Amino acid sequence: MFGNLISFLVLLASVVLFGWLTYRAWKAVRWIVRWPGLVASGLLTLLAAVVTFFAVKGLAFMYIAPGPAPDISVEGTPEQIARGAYLAGVACIGCHGADDGSRFPLSGGQDVTEDIPLPIGTMVISNITPGGVLAHRTDGELFRVIRHGYGKGKRAAAMTFMPFGSLSDEDIEAIIAFLRSQESVTTETVGGDDLNILGAVLLFGANLVPLPETIDGPVTAPPMGANPEYGKYVANIGECRSCHGPDMTGSEATPFSPAYPNPRPLVATLTLEQFTERMRTGKRPDGSELDMPWRNAAAMSDDDLAALYAYLIEPVK
Repeated sequence: MFGNLISFLVLLASVVLFGWLTYRAWKAVRWIVRWPGLVASGLLTLLAAVVTFFAVKGLAFMYIAPGPAPDISVEGTPEQIARGAYLAGVACIGCHGADDGSRFPLSGGQDVTEDIPLPIGTMVISNITPGGVLAHRTDGELFRVIRHGYGKGKRAAAMTFMPFGSLSDEDIEAIIAFLRSQESVTTETVGGDDLNILGAVLLFGANLVPLPETIDGPVTAPPMGANPEYGKYVANIGECRSCHGPDMTGSEATPFSPAYPNPRPLVATLTLEQFTERMRTGKRPDGSELDMPWRNAAAMSDDDLAALYAYLIEPVK
């Protein structure tokens, strides 16, 4: 945070400096100094002011909490742990799975900024076992980071863009119950984000990556079943909507991610059995592998895949 504060003060000082140079150019007597000086210093002042505005917006979003962490204590019943294990096996494993490629424990460790061609800081996937960040988080703080993407004192950047905030209160508590039940794993770093001011500007200030919808108040899940309403909910569990867009109609490329296709036209040509087979095996009929994290979907139950299928073949409203 200190480094970002210094960077912000430098930006603010640049606005003042370029503004002063603009004023000096305006006061110049000779036109050959005044007009070129006004154009150059004026454009620099405008650019510095715009960047500073986005920096203020981005840093405020990054550091100001969306609200207090709820005062909850998850009971951790066997039913909660079992449900949480299923949800984590679909939702959390893709990022927090151990660096060696194994599914559990959820010890994280990968710096996702290694694949981003911009120097925005670091975003190290957290160790979310009892030996990692869980040792320093209350159940309410864990609930808030899943629902709102806000960790302890600052944004958990990757979580901010995930669709998991739309999960029901009951399912979020089930995930917390399971996370607490894992074996304790100690890693060299517990992970976490250390975004610099460029990261704050690009991710949260200029909104170059669309933010998910804001969730207010309690959330309940639709009734389970092979229907579009529950299928949309399953698309949150499987993280489908973070790539394919909020309506699963595709998404445009951003500076941090490629464009993703609309899966609906293809799925509409498949039977439920064919769709399930593709999700289970990750293979096309010609034997080539699907270019997607299909292992998340492969961990879904038959009922959840049927619900997801029902959602994807329904016309977009």
